[in-house]
Amino acid sequence: MKKRIILMMAVFVMVVQILAGCGSKNAAAESKEITKMTESDDYDALSELETNDSTSADHETGADETAENQPVETETEESKNSQVASADEMAAPVQIDSEGLTAIDGSMVKDGVYAIDVESSSSMFNITDCQLTVKDGKMTAVMTMGGKGYLYVYMGTGEAAAIASEADYIPYVENDSGEHIFEVPVSALNTELDCAAFSKNKQKWYDRVLLFRADSLPLEAFADGVVTSLEDLNLKDGLYTVDVKLEGGSGKASVQSPASLKIEGGKAYVTIIWSSSKYDYMKVGKEQYHPINTEGNSTFEIPVSAFDWKVAVTADTTAMGEPHEISYTLYFDAASIKAAE
Repeated sequence: MKKRIILMMAVFVMVVQILAGCGSKNAAAESKEITKMTESDDYDALSELETNDSTSADHETGADETAENQPVETETEESKNSQVASADEMAAPVQIDSEGLTAIDGSMVKDGVYAIDVESSSSMFNITDCQLTVKDGKMTAVMTMGGKGYLYVYMGTGEAAAIASEADYIPYVENDSGEHIFEVPVSALNTELDCAAFSKNKQKWYDRVLLFRADSLPLEAFADGVVTSLEDLNLKDGLYTVDVKLEGGSGKASVQSPASLKIEGGKAYVTIIWSSSKYDYMKVGKEQYHPINTEGNSTFEIPVSAFDWKVAVTADTTAMGEPHEISYTLYFDAASIKAAE
């Protein structure tokens, strides 16, 4: 009996040990399987992350390639061009004729402030008054505008203005009368200068051309030696003749040369005889002169402000049906002056 009990206890211990061993084995296997699954899940998750990163990189590369295919400079250039008004958007230009005029820089004008005439290539850019300031060889002009439609001007073309720094734009200023004025640098008189004007309503640059006329300045404004004055010639009162050359217009008109020159009271007057009877008045500066004859070719007596200098004049002709003003220059050769016979 005792032996049987001992045997049964031994069998029980063996069963317990066997069961304990199987449980350990199963736990280890389960632990190993769990570890395997976790590593697999981590790998899949890592693979998915890398795939997403790769996709993101490909997307950025694609964006870069698109940017290379459409350069920023091209888009900027197109944007800038859209800020410049085309010829179709502008009023018909006013003809400016600087042919034959002598360019005058700041060194050729004495320091001072002078009223000066300015021609504009556009009726929409109307300058009602202009004051020229000359100091140390540099010139600036204060232009009073006939309207308030422009925010800025730029001394250059509209295309150049569109890509220039805003610091280079010249804004308007209101004077005491509420008029808009622009103060601009003037590189030369008697020279066609580009000037772009930025429209407040259209938000575009409009190309203009300005001509500051030296012949509208008083003779004493010029530096010594720039023009030949009557004082330089030391002529006594009396009658003389002088060779005169006409330029401008279509080239078909002419004037008689030599012309009669009269010196009286320290002033000079010349008699201009045209090749046509169709001129009904002449203008020198702002002064208008009418014919001194009633028959034959149109004849005028006008003042001579300078010699050896192309003096700008305007003559109105009726030969085209409707009266039409034409710009000319007259050149009086000082070396040709002789006492009248």
